[in-house]
Amino acid sequence: MMWLPVFGALSFAIWIYLVFFRGDFWRADQKLPRTPRELAIWPEVVAIVPARNEAAVIDTAVQSLLNQDYPGRFSVILIDDESEDATADRARATAEALGKGHMLLVARGGPLPEGWAGKVWAMEQGRREADRFAPDARFLLFTDADIAHAPGNLKALVAKAEGEAFDLVSLMVRLRAERFWERLMLPAFVFFFQMLYPFPWVNDPMKPTAAAAGGCMLARRAAVERIGGLAAIQNELIDDCALARRIKEGGPVWLGLTETTTSLRAYDGLNGIWNMVARTAYTELRYSPPRLAGTLIGMTLTYLTPPVLVLAHALHESGAALAFGFAAWALMMASYRPSLKLYGTAPWVALFLPVVALLYCAMTLDSARRHWQKAGGAWKGRPHTRTVSEEGMEEP
Repeated sequence: MMWLPVFGALSFAIWIYLVFFRGDFWRADQKLPRTPRELAIWPEVVAIVPARNEAAVIDTAVQSLLNQDYPGRFSVILIDDESEDATADRARATAEALGKGHMLLVARGGPLPEGWAGKVWAMEQGRREADRFAPDARFLLFTDADIAHAPGNLKALVAKAEGEAFDLVSLMVRLRAERFWERLMLPAFVFFFQMLYPFPWVNDPMKPTAAAAGGCMLARRAAVERIGGLAAIQNELIDDCALARRIKEGGPVWLGLTETTTSLRAYDGLNGIWNMVARTAYTELRYSPPRLAGTLIGMTLTYLTPPVLVLAHALHESGAALAFGFAAWALMMASYRPSLKLYGTAPWVALFLPVVALLYCAMTLDSARRHWQKAGGAWKGRPHTRTVSEEGMEEP
């Protein structure tokens, strides 16, 4: 088993790179200031909320928006994307109960055109409604219908965008992590996302890395119009990162974490998390079998090799393999701790990151299977229309 130390050395080298040369992504320290700067003039903002069958949470989400402690003019447009429940009625009732019905426009979404992803089409309809409902708004707040915004969230977002001239300011909201599988899997989801798109690199205008988190995106209206509206990303399943890429071509973007603006989405055990990841994992790999194979090999070397070398030492008896495996595993656990702290999870849970990574590998493989069987990409039950590029003839 002379080759085992080689695999151990490769795994250790990967973790040296990740910890010391990938933008310090693991520190999870990109956050808005607790006390935002004051502006002389607070620009008008309109929130655009694509909603489809969200009756269970829409009242909380709408209330959190209408109760924003924002000094400027603010309104909300909710696009009811052909919901089959009481989403629209509950949103209106919430606004009326708060005495803020004038701040909320609820519009019924139209049929999904060919070549559009469902959520992006709902967002685009909201953008068009904004031309009539809030023509002077300088910023568009794209937010999901299952997000509860902290009272000062909008003020902090606008202060960041205006104070530092960002065209897009986005927050990875705190995912709901109350049950066993949520607490085990979701901190790792955030950790992996930061690894894929190091936030310090995203926030550096000199680096090409661009990303955003779709639950909370404050976009400068002029920047969205500059790229031709959301038609520029009309068929993108990972619409947030696609929007960030297009906007960063012409102006700076910023992405951070928050502990106070939260997701209301409860996941139905492991199956709910599995479906959330499998929906877009293969899309992230551009529907490429070679990328899929490379990802699975890379995940194996990065997350699975270290514990195998350590726990199987009695079988292979290689001191070098044991040392490399232990060192790589130690770096893995140390880098994961800030993400666990973000979610109030005990540090010892880092020991199980290899198991979590194995599950994410299985989800990614299942995402590819769903694509090959033409069963992936739905948004809230609305199937995604496929294009030639997604079938492998060219990249999307």
